[in-house]
Amino acid sequence: MTIPLTASLRKFSLPLRILAAILGGWAFSWSFVACSTTVLVGLGMPFHDAETASLMLGLLAFLTVFLWAFATRSALRVATALPVGALLFHVVALLLQRQILSWGL
Repeated sequence: MTIPLTASLRKFSLPLRILAAILGGWAFSWSFVACSTTVLVGLGMPFHDAETASLMLGLLAFLTVFLWAFATRSALRVATALPVGALLFHVVALLLQRQILSWGL
């Protein structure tokens, strides 16, 4: 008797969600902090104030993403959305940082 593919994947759903919630949430929130710090500095806020505000928002972002990882129906969606979101935030932060450095702020 063979086990259906969906049944064998279901047993990995919870560990995948836990791993994605912790590591993916960390990567997503850290990239969010980098992006929001860059935006706030670009808008003229002093760096340390922007960093503190971004870290406070990043904690809320981590909590939101962590809870979303368990609330959504598909574990595969969580496992793909968090790294993709983290990558997008990271790329935006990198491009904005290069732009700000070229302005000479």
